[in-house]
Formats: sequence, structure tokens, C-alpha cells
Amino acid sequence: MTGVRIDKWLWAARFFKTRALAARACDLGRIECNNQPAKPAREVRTGDLLRIRTDANQFEVQVLALSVVRGPAALAQTLYRETDSSRAQRLKLAEERKAMKLYSPAPEGRPSKRDRRRIVQFRNRQQG
Repeated sequence: MTGVRIDKWLWAARFFKTRALAARACDLGRIECNNQPAKPAREVRTGDLLRIRTDANQFEVQVLALSVVRGPAALAQTLYRETDSSRAQRLKLAEERKAMKLYSPAPEGRPSKRDRRRIVQFRNRQQG
């Protein structure tokens, strides 16, 4: 196997839950292969450098192996190697998010009817 569609590989490597989500991320420009925006049908080969932006994190990985089958997580982690700079940045962002929880704790419970009305009014002011 010389190459695999990038959306299939991202799904098999467990960066996205479905192949459709992986293809959508490619269409939105959130996936780069060797510093080039990647379309879903682009072939990824071993040795390629991928930049992957998801909702929560950013990854920079080097492709070590190819797969079109989604297997267990332990097997999926053998398909790529994350760069040291990417890992350090991802851990730093995780620590910052964790620290922010101390300054803005989550509400105690569900909002009351009055609170929900205020939330709706606030959102409508932000949109319009």
C-alpha cells in the first residue's frame, strides 16, 4: 500500500469519530499535509507531516504507518508519532484550561427559568 486517503487515515488513527467528520475538517482547512491544505481524497504516505486542528487541540504528527481499518486505540497510536513541540504546546494549553476552571467555576446546578430567560436575552443581544 503506497498511500491512503487522508480522511480514512485520520479516522483509522482515531483523530475523528467518523470519516465524515474527518472529511469535513479537511474541507474546512483544518488539516495540512506537508504545509499544504489537504482535501479529503489526498493520499497520505509514510513520512508525511500532518497538522491537525480539532475543537480541543492542535496536533503535529508524522505518519509512521498506513491503515484504512479503525482498530483499537493502542494500535491507532502506532500509526503516528507526535512531535515534541506539539506535545509540549498541547500539555501547556491543557494546564491553562485547568487553571481557568479555578477562576470561573461551573454553576452549582441547572439554571432557573428566570436565569434561562436572561441567557436567551443575552444571546439575542450578541447575535443582533
